[in-house]
Amino acid sequence: MKALILGGAGFIGLHLTRRLLGEGHSVTIVDDFSRGRNDPELASVDADVLHADLTDPACFRDIPHGWDQIYLLAAVVGVRNVDKDPARAIRINTLALLNTLDWIRPGEHLFFASTSEVYAGGVSAGIVPVPTAETVPLTVDDITAPRYAYGTSKLLGEAAVIHTGRAKEIPYVIGRFHNVYGPRMGAAHVIPEVALRALRHEDPFTVFGADQSRAFCHVDDAVEAVYRLMADGVGDGRIVHIGNDTEETNIADLVKLILRVTGHNPVLEYRPAPANSVARRCPDLTLLRSLTGYVPTVSLDDGVRHTVDWYARNGQPTDAPLKV
Repeated sequence: MKALILGGAGFIGLHLTRRLLGEGHSVTIVDDFSRGRNDPELASVDADVLHADLTDPACFRDIPHGWDQIYLLAAVVGVRNVDKDPARAIRINTLALLNTLDWIRPGEHLFFASTSEVYAGGVSAGIVPVPTAETVPLTVDDITAPRYAYGTSKLLGEAAVIHTGRAKEIPYVIGRFHNVYGPRMGAAHVIPEVALRALRHEDPFTVFGADQSRAFCHVDDAVEAVYRLMADGVGDGRIVHIGNDTEETNIADLVKLILRVTGHNPVLEYRPAPANSVARRCPDLTLLRSLTGYVPTVSLDDGVRHTVDWYARNGQPTDAPLKV
C-alpha cells in the first residue's frame, strides 16, 4: 500500500506516518516545513520526504501519482494562529485543498481533515444538540469573527471534496476531528498551552473558560479511527466524526489534572473563555463505531500524562501553524 501524507511533518501527520509504516505501508510525506527542518522525530521515520508549498499549483508537478491513499492534513490550525491572521488561514487552507483536488486523479483514495468547528455556530445558537452527529445543519453565527476563518475554510473544503469527488470519481472520506491532543501539537491548543504554563510554574495561574466542556481525544485514538475509515473503503463517501466521547470534562477539571501531573499548586484565577468559543463540544460517534468498531483506548489521565511528559522533555516547541 502506497500512502501520500500532505502535511505529514506535523502533529497528526507524523503519528499517522508511524502507524502506516507499522502496518507495512510505503509512506511519502509532503510538507513546507514551516516549523523548521531540525526535527529528530521526523528524521527517525523511514518515509520519503518532499518539500513543497501546496498553495502553489506548480509544486504538484514534482509529486508523482499512483497512490493507494492520499491524506490531506496540511492547514493553518490553532485558535491563536487563526486569530492572528485569519486571512492567511482562509488562503492557505483553501488553496492547498483546491490545488490538491485539481491534481488528484480518479481512483486515488482521499482523506480530508475537517473539524468540529464547522458546526460550532449551531451549538452556540442552541439549534444543534451535544453530543453532535454528522447530520446537523452547519451554521456560522458571526462571519466577522476571526475564529470562524478556520471553520469556514474547512466548511468550504468539505463541499469541495464532496462535489469534486463526485465529478472526478475520487473516493473520499471526510474526518471531522474533535479536540485531538498529544505530543508534537505545538503550543496553540489548550492542553499543551496549560501544560507549558504549569511547567514554568506560573503563579497565580489563569484559567480561561473554566465551565466550558470538551471531549478530548488522544492522537493515538484519532489515528486509529483514520486508519480504520480508510481501510477497505468502509468510510467512502462519508463525513465521519472522530474523537473520544467517553470522558467529557470541563476546563477547570482539565487544568487541575494537568497541575497534579506537573506537581504545581498555584493560586487559580478564573477568567471568561475567549470570544466565540463554543461552551460545550462532544461528538456523537455512532457512525464511526458502526463503520469501524472503533473504541477509544487512551484515557484522559494517561493521555495527559503522556503529553505533559513529552513537553517536559522537549520544552516550548515552535508552533506549526500549517499542520493539523
